[in-house]
Amino acid sequence: MPQPMDTFLITLTPRQLPALQGWSTGRGWRSIPALLAYRLGSGPHLLRADNASLPRGALMVVGDRGFDGLGQTSAVCQEILQECQSRGFSGAILDFEGRIPPLEQIAARLDGPFAQRGLALYVSERYGAAAPHAQVMIPSSLSGGSLRQRLEEARERFGRDRVVLALERVAEDFFLPSPTGSGQPLSPEQLARLMDRLEPAVFFSGELCARYFTYMSRETGAHFVLFDDEDTLRCKLEVARSLSIHTFLAPWAEVADCAAGLGIRRSSPVAGRATSSAR
Repeated sequence: MPQPMDTFLITLTPRQLPALQGWSTGRGWRSIPALLAYRLGSGPHLLRADNASLPRGALMVVGDRGFDGLGQTSAVCQEILQECQSRGFSGAILDFEGRIPPLEQIAARLDGPFAQRGLALYVSERYGAAAPHAQVMIPSSLSGGSLRQRLEEARERFGRDRVVLALERVAEDFFLPSPTGSGQPLSPEQLARLMDRLEPAVFFSGELCARYFTYMSRETGAHFVLFDDEDTLRCKLEVARSLSIHTFLAPWAEVADCAAGLGIRRSSPVAGRATSSAR
Protein backbone atom coordinates (compact mmCIF):
# COMPACT_ATOMS: atom_id res chain seq x y z
CA MET A 1 0.00 0.00 0.00
CA PRO A 2 1.56 3.36 -1.01
CA GLN A 3 2.49 5.80 1.73
CA PRO A 4 0.49 9.08 1.86
CA MET A 5 2.23 12.05 0.27
CA ASP A 6 3.61 14.70 2.61
CA THR A 7 2.97 18.35 1.85
CA PHE A 8 5.17 21.20 3.07
CA LEU A 9 3.64 24.69 3.16
CA ILE A 10 6.74 26.86 3.09
CA THR A 11 6.18 30.41 4.33
CA LEU A 12 8.38 33.09 2.83
CA THR A 13 8.26 36.63 1.46
CA PRO A 14 7.99 37.26 -2.28
CA ARG A 15 11.60 38.49 -2.23
CA GLN A 16 12.67 35.12 -0.84
CA LEU A 17 11.08 33.21 -3.71
CA PRO A 18 14.31 33.06 -5.79
CA ALA A 19 15.96 31.21 -2.90
CA LEU A 20 13.18 28.62 -2.97
CA GLN A 21 13.11 28.23 -6.73
CA GLY A 22 14.77 24.98 -7.66
CA TRP A 23 13.71 23.31 -4.43
CA SER A 24 11.03 20.68 -4.49
CA THR A 25 10.24 17.85 -2.16
CA GLY A 26 11.58 14.50 -3.22
CA ARG A 27 9.68 11.42 -4.26
CA GLY A 28 6.47 11.13 -2.29
CA TRP A 29 6.74 14.76 -1.14
CA ARG A 30 5.64 18.15 -2.41
CA SER A 31 6.02 21.75 -1.34
CA ILE A 32 3.82 24.81 -1.79
CA PRO A 33 5.06 28.38 -1.25
CA ALA A 34 2.97 30.36 1.24
CA LEU A 35 3.52 34.05 0.59
CA LEU A 36 4.00 36.49 3.47
CA ALA A 37 2.66 39.40 1.44
CA TYR A 38 -0.69 40.35 2.97
CA ARG A 39 -2.09 41.83 6.16
CA LEU A 40 -5.29 43.33 7.49
CA GLY A 41 -5.41 47.12 7.44
CA SER A 42 -7.85 49.61 8.90
CA GLY A 43 -11.35 49.56 7.55
CA PRO A 44 -10.68 46.63 7.55
CA HIS A 45 -9.17 46.17 4.10
CA LEU A 46 -6.62 43.76 2.65
CA LEU A 47 -3.17 45.28 2.22
CA ARG A 48 -0.50 43.79 -0.03
CA ALA A 49 3.03 44.29 1.26
CA ASP A 50 4.93 43.67 -1.95
CA ASN A 51 4.26 44.33 -5.65
CA ALA A 52 6.37 41.41 -6.83
CA SER A 53 4.95 38.85 -9.24
CA LEU A 54 3.39 36.00 -7.31
CA PRO A 55 3.27 32.37 -8.44
CA ARG A 56 -0.03 30.73 -9.27
CA GLY A 57 -0.85 27.75 -7.10
CA ALA A 58 0.76 29.34 -4.05
CA LEU A 59 -0.99 30.17 -0.79
CA MET A 60 -1.53 33.73 0.42
CA VAL A 61 -0.68 34.36 4.07
CA VAL A 62 -2.79 37.05 5.75
CA GLY A 63 -1.41 38.52 8.97
CA ASP A 64 -3.13 40.70 11.56
CA ARG A 65 -0.18 42.62 13.00
CA GLY A 66 -1.29 46.19 13.65
CA PHE A 67 -4.97 45.44 12.94
CA ASP A 68 -7.20 47.59 15.19
CA GLY A 69 -10.31 45.42 14.89
CA LEU A 70 -12.56 48.30 13.86
CA GLY A 71 -15.14 48.17 11.07
CA GLN A 72 -17.27 45.54 9.35
CA THR A 73 -15.55 42.36 8.20
CA SER A 74 -17.68 41.49 5.15
CA ALA A 75 -15.72 43.74 2.74
CA VAL A 76 -12.28 42.43 3.68
CA CYS A 77 -13.51 38.84 3.42
CA GLN A 78 -14.62 39.54 -0.14
CA GLU A 79 -11.26 41.15 -0.90
CA ILE A 80 -9.38 38.10 0.38
CA LEU A 81 -11.55 35.76 -1.67
CA GLN A 82 -11.19 37.89 -4.83
CA GLU A 83 -7.41 38.17 -4.42
CA CYS A 84 -7.11 34.44 -3.99
CA GLN A 85 -9.17 33.71 -7.11
CA SER A 86 -7.76 36.43 -9.37
CA ARG A 87 -4.15 35.43 -8.70
CA GLY A 88 -4.79 31.73 -9.01
CA PHE A 89 -3.80 30.94 -5.44
CA SER A 90 -4.69 27.51 -4.09
CA GLY A 91 -5.86 28.94 -0.78
CA ALA A 92 -5.03 31.14 2.18
CA ILE A 93 -3.39 30.92 5.59
CA LEU A 94 -4.96 33.17 8.22
CA ASP A 95 -1.92 33.90 10.38
CA PHE A 96 -3.89 35.63 13.12
CA GLU A 97 -2.08 36.15 16.43
CA GLY A 98 -4.72 38.34 18.07
CA ARG A 99 -7.78 37.26 20.01
CA ILE A 100 -10.31 39.95 19.05
CA PRO A 101 -13.82 39.02 17.81
CA PRO A 102 -13.43 40.43 14.26
CA LEU A 103 -10.68 37.90 13.54
CA GLU A 104 -12.99 35.04 14.46
CA GLN A 105 -15.67 36.59 12.25
CA ILE A 106 -13.26 36.72 9.30
CA ALA A 107 -12.30 33.06 9.74
CA ALA A 108 -15.97 32.06 9.98
CA ARG A 109 -17.03 34.16 6.97
CA LEU A 110 -14.29 32.74 4.73
CA ASP A 111 -14.79 29.11 5.73
CA GLY A 112 -17.84 28.34 3.58
CA PRO A 113 -16.91 30.29 0.42
CA PHE A 114 -13.43 28.79 0.36
CA ALA A 115 -14.77 25.26 0.79
CA GLN A 116 -17.40 25.79 -1.93
CA ARG A 117 -14.73 26.91 -4.40
CA GLY A 118 -12.27 24.14 -3.56
CA LEU A 119 -9.79 26.56 -1.97
CA ALA A 120 -7.73 25.50 1.02
CA LEU A 121 -8.05 27.49 4.23
CA TYR A 122 -5.66 27.20 7.17
CA VAL A 123 -6.29 28.77 10.58
CA SER A 124 -4.52 28.87 13.93
CA GLU A 125 -5.79 26.65 16.71
CA ARG A 126 -7.89 29.29 18.45
CA TYR A 127 -9.99 29.76 15.29
CA GLY A 128 -10.43 26.08 14.42
CA ALA A 129 -13.94 25.89 15.83
CA ALA A 130 -15.05 29.01 13.93
CA ALA A 131 -13.99 27.54 10.57
CA PRO A 132 -15.08 23.87 10.55
CA HIS A 133 -13.93 23.23 6.97
CA ALA A 134 -10.46 24.71 7.51
CA GLN A 135 -7.29 22.88 8.43
CA VAL A 136 -5.93 23.77 11.85
CA MET A 137 -2.27 24.60 12.49
CA ILE A 138 -0.85 23.14 15.70
CA PRO A 139 2.55 24.54 16.79
CA SER A 140 5.33 21.98 17.15
CA SER A 141 6.98 23.66 20.14
CA LEU A 142 5.92 23.09 23.72
CA SER A 143 7.67 23.44 27.07
CA GLY A 144 5.96 20.57 28.84
CA GLY A 145 3.89 17.47 28.25
CA SER A 146 4.11 15.37 25.11
CA LEU A 147 3.98 16.34 21.43
CA ARG A 148 2.27 13.06 20.59
CA GLN A 149 -0.45 13.66 23.17
CA ARG A 150 -0.82 17.26 21.99
CA LEU A 151 -1.43 16.11 18.42
CA GLU A 152 -3.72 13.28 19.47
CA GLU A 153 -5.87 15.74 21.42
CA ALA A 154 -5.96 18.09 18.43
CA ARG A 155 -7.13 15.25 16.16
CA GLU A 156 -9.89 14.37 18.61
CA ARG A 157 -10.98 17.99 18.87
CA PHE A 158 -10.85 19.00 15.20
CA GLY A 159 -10.88 15.71 13.29
CA ARG A 160 -7.95 13.59 12.12
CA ASP A 161 -7.85 15.07 8.62
CA ARG A 162 -7.81 18.72 9.71
CA VAL A 163 -4.59 18.86 11.70
CA VAL A 164 -1.45 20.52 10.31
CA LEU A 165 1.85 20.49 12.21
CA ALA A 166 3.35 23.98 12.20
CA LEU A 167 7.10 23.54 12.61
CA GLU A 168 8.76 26.06 14.90
CA ARG A 169 12.52 26.11 15.31
CA VAL A 170 12.75 27.72 18.70
CA ALA A 171 15.25 28.24 21.50
CA GLU A 172 14.16 29.52 24.91
CA ASP A 173 15.87 30.13 28.24
CA PHE A 174 13.58 29.42 31.21
CA PHE A 175 14.07 30.43 34.82
CA LEU A 176 13.47 27.55 37.23
CA PRO A 177 10.85 27.22 38.47
CA SER A 178 8.88 28.56 35.50
CA PRO A 179 5.25 29.10 36.59
CA THR A 180 4.17 30.62 33.24
CA GLY A 181 5.78 28.01 30.99
CA SER A 182 7.33 30.80 28.93
CA GLY A 183 11.01 31.51 28.53
CA GLN A 184 13.26 34.18 27.06
CA PRO A 185 13.64 33.61 23.31
CA LEU A 186 17.21 33.09 22.12
CA SER A 187 18.44 33.87 18.63
CA PRO A 188 20.66 31.24 16.96
CA GLU A 189 23.65 33.46 17.69
CA GLN A 190 22.72 33.87 21.36
CA LEU A 191 22.22 30.12 21.74
CA ALA A 192 25.59 29.40 20.10
CA ARG A 193 27.40 31.90 22.35
CA LEU A 194 25.72 30.49 25.46
CA MET A 195 26.70 26.94 24.56
CA ASP A 196 30.25 27.97 23.69
CA ARG A 197 30.59 29.67 27.09
CA LEU A 198 28.98 26.93 29.19
CA GLU A 199 29.91 23.79 27.21
CA PRO A 200 26.87 22.10 28.78
CA ALA A 201 25.82 18.48 28.72
CA VAL A 202 22.95 18.46 26.22
CA PHE A 203 20.08 15.98 26.50
CA PHE A 204 17.18 14.98 24.26
CA SER A 205 13.54 14.82 25.35
CA GLY A 206 11.59 12.21 23.45
CA GLU A 207 8.30 13.61 24.78
CA LEU A 208 9.00 17.17 23.63
CA CYS A 209 11.14 16.18 20.62
CA ALA A 210 13.61 18.87 21.66
CA ARG A 211 17.09 19.24 23.10
CA TYR A 212 17.78 20.84 26.47
CA PHE A 213 20.41 21.65 29.04
CA THR A 214 20.51 23.34 32.44
CA TYR A 215 22.88 25.81 34.04
CA MET A 216 23.26 27.98 37.14
CA SER A 217 23.74 31.74 37.21
CA ARG A 218 24.98 33.65 40.26
CA GLU A 219 22.60 36.48 39.45
CA THR A 220 19.45 34.67 38.35
CA GLY A 221 19.73 31.13 39.70
CA ALA A 222 18.76 27.94 37.86
CA HIS A 223 18.03 27.97 34.14
CA PHE A 224 16.60 25.45 31.67
CA VAL A 225 17.32 25.93 27.96
CA LEU A 226 15.12 24.17 25.41
CA PHE A 227 15.98 24.28 21.70
CA ASP A 228 15.45 22.74 18.28
CA ASP A 229 17.82 21.64 15.55
CA GLU A 230 17.55 19.58 12.39
CA ASP A 231 17.25 16.31 14.30
CA THR A 232 14.47 17.54 16.61
CA LEU A 233 12.48 18.93 13.69
CA ARG A 234 12.83 15.61 11.90
CA CYS A 235 11.66 13.84 15.07
CA LYS A 236 8.57 16.03 15.21
CA LEU A 237 7.77 15.20 11.61
CA GLU A 238 8.01 11.49 12.40
CA VAL A 239 5.66 11.80 15.39
CA ALA A 240 3.12 13.58 13.21
CA ARG A 241 3.42 10.99 10.43
CA SER A 242 2.85 8.19 12.92
CA LEU A 243 -0.52 9.85 13.66
CA SER A 244 -1.37 10.12 9.93
CA ILE A 245 -0.62 13.85 9.84
CA HIS A 246 1.08 14.64 6.54
CA THR A 247 0.79 18.41 6.10
CA PHE A 248 3.48 20.62 7.60
CA LEU A 249 3.90 24.37 7.79
CA ALA A 250 7.58 25.31 7.60
CA PRO A 251 9.09 28.83 7.70
CA TRP A 252 11.75 28.95 4.99
CA ALA A 253 13.94 31.26 7.09
CA GLU A 254 14.08 28.56 9.79
CA VAL A 255 14.41 25.40 7.66
CA ALA A 256 16.50 26.52 4.69
CA ASP A 257 19.76 25.28 6.20
CA CYS A 258 18.31 21.84 6.97
CA ALA A 259 15.87 21.47 4.07
CA ALA A 260 17.57 18.37 2.65
CA GLY A 261 17.58 16.69 6.05
CA LEU A 262 13.85 17.26 6.38
CA GLY A 263 13.20 15.70 2.98
CA ILE A 264 13.11 18.86 0.86
CA ARG A 265 15.56 18.30 -2.00
CA ARG A 266 16.77 20.41 -4.88
CA SER A 267 14.85 19.23 -7.91
CA SER A 268 12.59 21.45 -10.01
CA PRO A 269 10.88 24.79 -9.37
CA VAL A 270 8.11 24.51 -6.80
CA ALA A 271 5.93 27.15 -8.37
CA GLY A 272 4.22 27.50 -11.69
CA ARG A 273 4.33 30.58 -13.84
CA ALA A 274 3.97 33.89 -12.07
CA THR A 275 0.98 36.12 -12.36
CA SER A 276 1.26 39.58 -13.81
CA SER A 277 2.59 42.35 -11.59
CA ALA A 278 0.34 43.68 -8.88
CA ARG A 279 -2.15 46.28 -9.88
